[in-house]
Amino acid sequence: MIKLSHLAALTLLAAATVTSAILVPAPALAAPEGHGNNAQLLGQPAARGTGRVVRIEMTENAYSVPRVQVRAGETIRFVAVNRGQFVHEFSFAPAAVAAAHRPEMARMFEHGMITPERVVSLTMTMPDGTRMDHTAPNTVLVEPGKTGEISWRFTRAGTIEIACNVPGHYESGMAAELVVTPR
Repeated sequence: MIKLSHLAALTLLAAATVTSAILVPAPALAAPEGHGNNAQLLGQPAARGTGRVVRIEMTENAYSVPRVQVRAGETIRFVAVNRGQFVHEFSFAPAAVAAAHRPEMARMFEHGMITPERVVSLTMTMPDGTRMDHTAPNTVLVEPGKTGEISWRFTRAGTIEIACNVPGHYESGMAAELVVTPR
C-alpha cells in the first residue's frame, strides 16, 4: 500500500512534469532540465552532434537493444532512428519521472500536438491556459522514417530508464535500461 505522503509526492511530480522534449533541445517549463533534473539524469546536455555514437533503432513498440551501457565521464550522441510506421519517443529519465509524464503525452495526443504518424507542434496552449512544451534536452520524438539525436555528457554512475512515452508504447514493452558505470 502506498503511504499518503508518497502518493502526494507522486501527484505533485505528475503535476510538475508538464513538459518533455522533441527534436530541438530547449528548457522545459516545469523542470528546467527536462524530464527530471540533471542529477536524476546522471549528467547534462552536451553540444549537439558530439560524443560517441550509440545508435538505437525504434520499431513498433520496441528498441533495437534492451540495455545501453556507458561510462561516467563519457559524452554520448544517441542517434534514434524510427524504422516504424508511427511516431516514437526516445527519452531517458528515472522510471517515476517517465511514468509521471505519460499522462501529459496522452494530453498531447488528445489536443492534436501529436498524431500517430507525425509531430504537429512542439508547443501549445491548452484550453485551460496551461502551456505544454515537448522540448527537453533528454528526449526526442521521431516521426516514421526520420532520425532524432541527443548528445549527453554522463557525469555520474547510476541506472535510469529509456522509454517511449507515446500512449500505449511503453505499456507494450517499449523500454530499455540505461546503465552508467563508474569511471
